[in-house]
Amino acid sequence: MMKSFKTLLAATALAGMAANAATAETWDMPMAYPATNFHSENATTFTACVKDATGGALDIVTHPGGSLFSGADIKRAVQTGQAPIGERLLSAHANENPLFGVDSIPFLATSFADSKKLWEAALPQLEKVLADQNLVYVYSVPWPPQGIYAKKDLNAVADMAGIKFRAYNAATARIAELAGMSPVQIEAAELSQALATGVAEAFISSGSTGVDSKVWESLTHFYDVQAWLPRNVIVANKDAFAALDEATRTAVMDCGAAAAERGATKSEELTAGYLKTLADNGMKVAGPSEQLRSDLAAFGATMTDEWVKAAGDDGKAIIDAYKAK
Repeated sequence: MMKSFKTLLAATALAGMAANAATAETWDMPMAYPATNFHSENATTFTACVKDATGGALDIVTHPGGSLFSGADIKRAVQTGQAPIGERLLSAHANENPLFGVDSIPFLATSFADSKKLWEAALPQLEKVLADQNLVYVYSVPWPPQGIYAKKDLNAVADMAGIKFRAYNAATARIAELAGMSPVQIEAAELSQALATGVAEAFISSGSTGVDSKVWESLTHFYDVQAWLPRNVIVANKDAFAALDEATRTAVMDCGAAAAERGATKSEELTAGYLKTLADNGMKVAGPSEQLRSDLAAFGATMTDEWVKAAGDDGKAIIDAYKAK
């Protein structure tokens, strides 16, 4: 009798495990940056949090380095359901909607504290825009402040004329235009090769991207102009998200909130270290000259006005809310 009872218990446990396996769901999460990038590492922690919080009911598998979809294709893949969740530099899609470029207005929000205030002012409207595109906002993390990488001294904007400049969003393309440079669209995964072959000769990005790409192999200077702090945004397909049960949706959002805080803290902690790594590898790391700072500030004023005009009343409301914080 005891043996039969133990057999029944074992069978019940196996049945429960089988049922859990049958209901478990796996989501693929394309990402554009290397597995060793802090954004990718943060996302790995996020996915582990979701798996743990849901008891394995939802297992999110990250695919860094553009291995599943290229950076330019990730947002569209999530919108159309080819991937249920993904990470994308949102400002790369400012050509779709100017609001997506709010975090890349030069010299508007140049510190981590100001970046957070600007994002909080913009998020309600951004969530509506994303929802209209069949996307659910999960979380975002800022990059370190953006600086200019080059292979020669840049003492003024005039020194930039004619340079082949890597552009990754509308803001960087516009800076290239204002400075008389030639913009070239290059995704992060292709940056090292583009620099090595001379397809690009300069770019603006964070210290993190420079370290990831080992830019010291091709370039010699980094100017810490702290232009802006763009954000990587994690979005889920709205239909896939709605198909989850309430507890699982809550787990995704709670883990996302934790990832946002953790990622922002890590980004700030890493900023000085990235610049030290660039310098340790022979790059000249310096702040901009007064002339270069003044020239770039003028670009910032021009581009802020252009952004508000393009974004309309919603954009003006965001800037007003940010400045009132």
